[in-house]
Amino acid sequence: MNELRDIEDIGEIVQYIIIKLGDEQYGIDIKFIDNIVRMQQITRVPKVDNYFRGVINIRGSIVPVMSIRLKMGMEPDVLTDKSRIIIIKMDEGELLGIIVDQVEQVMNIGNKNIDKPSVDKKKEKGDFVSGVGKYDGGLVSILDLTALNPDYDKERKEA
Repeated sequence: MNELRDIEDIGEIVQYIIIKLGDEQYGIDIKFIDNIVRMQQITRVPKVDNYFRGVINIRGSIVPVMSIRLKMGMEPDVLTDKSRIIIIKMDEGELLGIIVDQVEQVMNIGNKNIDKPSVDKKKEKGDFVSGVGKYDGGLVSILDLTALNPDYDKERKEA
């Protein structure tokens, strides 16, 4: 009976992959994750935005790879043995790779434990966070994957 009350207290439970970018933790809804791969050779593509690092081949598909740190206005990537490329399935089924410093864990967070950020939307990093999840160990920022879409910058400027 206590389990039912606990579920009602936290709402629907969603699994998140917790990643690190610098000293900050971010969560990505696991339903958007296609694959997590070790760093590999990225083929450069000329005349693209600086946050696009190039493309990789995943199971016969050419996948664009971006530096999420550069896209968010952070320091450039420092690649280590813990760096990974997370392959994300975008809305239209397109794949997009994002470079992260480290993949830490999978975490269950109830939707009632996620608060909308009170960040001014004009601030660059605020555009990339859809909420802040609370858990036993602290807080984790939930990434807004629509902001990673390459067309997002164009749509935002036109609005």
